[in-house]
Amino acid sequence: MNIIDNFITLTQIPHCSHNSDKLFEFLIEYAKKHNYTVKSDKTKNILISKGSPKMALQAHYDMVCMGEAPNIETYIKDGWMYAKNSSLGADNGIAIAMMMSLMKRGEELEFLLTADEEVGLIGAGNLNLELNAKYMLNVDYEDEAIVCIGCAGGADIVATKSFSQSESYPYTYEVSITGLIGGHSGIDIDKNIPNAIKLLAEYLEDKEILIASFKGGERRNSIPTNARAILTSKEPLEDNELVEIKPLDELLVVYESQEFIKLLAKFKTGVHHYNEEFNLPESSINLAIVTFEQGQAKIESSSRSMSAEGQSKIDSYAIELFKNYGYEVKIEDKYSPWRPEVNEFTSLVNQSMEKVFGESRYEAIHAGLECGVILERYPHIKFASIGPNIDSPHSTREGVELASVEKTFKVIEELITKL
Repeated sequence: MNIIDNFITLTQIPHCSHNSDKLFEFLIEYAKKHNYTVKSDKTKNILISKGSPKMALQAHYDMVCMGEAPNIETYIKDGWMYAKNSSLGADNGIAIAMMMSLMKRGEELEFLLTADEEVGLIGAGNLNLELNAKYMLNVDYEDEAIVCIGCAGGADIVATKSFSQSESYPYTYEVSITGLIGGHSGIDIDKNIPNAIKLLAEYLEDKEILIASFKGGERRNSIPTNARAILTSKEPLEDNELVEIKPLDELLVVYESQEFIKLLAKFKTGVHHYNEEFNLPESSINLAIVTFEQGQAKIESSSRSMSAEGQSKIDSYAIELFKNYGYEVKIEDKYSPWRPEVNEFTSLVNQSMEKVFGESRYEAIHAGLECGVILERYPHIKFASIGPNIDSPHSTREGVELASVEKTFKVIEELITKL
């Protein structure tokens, strides 16, 4: 299958978020090789076009690198493709692979490839290219036979505080929780996936300890799989089935950190409100990345909501909590929700989906898609989002169903024929 061959090629080109220049260059050269016009902007978004198309296909070309990524070794099991000990990058590499196949055919389409989506929709938020298509199909959804017509907005909330140095307690340890399953902080936030930072803080909360360092989490949009603290304790510590205790024989510089631990333990990570209409979370927040070094604490969290009002409330919850504990707070990379709408384009996509899969339904998603951000800048464009079955994105368990890729591509071919 040409799409899968394309995808395997992409996995061998490093393209972690903030480090995707090699793929940027490859995609430009590939498009030019197949006689497409190529433009890019300062954020390294890429617009590829031929003719006067009515439809644009859109995807991001960065990936969340977990485990050993960007060193990716793929394998196939029971009709699914995975990567050994790393994230796969099917989110959103499969969409790019589909586009490469369409370029090879010379289809008259626009292809919008955005940069650094996985770290705050940076490319979409700074998009500066002239789009001409009337319709845009985002190919970043992760369930087949569904037409996504709306998504959550979100924000990254960063809190910082300095702590005073203190005299050490007699027992010195490395205390850690590692190897949890992780997951996407949007679509997986209601699946009761354990958060390593939260669990470690709850273990330490009732103990008399002083921290030298603390590090937890991997990405703002991933549920943390690991957390580790170097500390001194007034009493001996014992491990349990989750927490590993390793005694250390060294002198540490430690800090007054009880309030730091209390805040992490109190932080309500996960779903705050539920949306009954679409049967998904309405508002949520993920305790994502925590660092404590030389008395300087930094806590990064990722909030989401399906509405502007809900976003304001969930952000206010976190900001108020942080300020009550004396932290300085700032909001980074805020992006708007995409309000669900059925229109002539979504109806056309739905009809094509029904023809290929025999069924289809509309859905919204509790995660950030670039449609909402792009729609703010290009309000004349009609949007829809589709994609093949992708399981556990943003984790080392990520997999993509190959038969679903083939069928989803047929939906795109149907749309090209109709338009």
